Amino acid sequence: MKKAISAYGQASIDLVVESASPHQLIVMLYEGAIKSVVTARFQMEQGKIAEKGAAISKAIAILDDGLRLALDHEQGGELVENLDRLYEYLSFQLLTANINNDVNALVHVIEILTQLKEAWQSIGPNQLNAGLAISQEKGVAARDAASYGKA
Repeated sequence: MKKAISAYGQASIDLVVESASPHQLIVMLYEGAIKSVVTARFQMEQGKIAEKGAAISKAIAILDDGLRLALDHEQGGELVENLDRLYEYLSFQLLTANINNDVNALVHVIEILTQLKEAWQSIGPNQLNAGLAISQEKGVAARDAASYGKA
């Protein structure tokens, strides 16, 4: 029964990801990253090293293979460069939090990701800056990362 429910859940997530707009994909990536960091914090507090590491790895993958790859460096200008550096910073914070068992660093990352998600949601899909638009090929990477982030 668990296997069937799990398969249904994954199929449902895949369907949502496939039909999502680029704007919705970015929101989903933020949600997945936040969920992973919250999970990592819980696992860290419980002393579950392997589970903490897996959750942090998932968050880093969403940042690097989803959000960073979705940036359009050709059209985005300074804003995209700043976001790229911010995503790199967040990945580094997660890595050092993992190594040092630093709950405060995880809280810091959650706060920043939450602010970014809220800002993205407030923009709305029709008001996107051309530099933040996701090209078709980058959309595939974002979809893969979104699916990974919701697992």
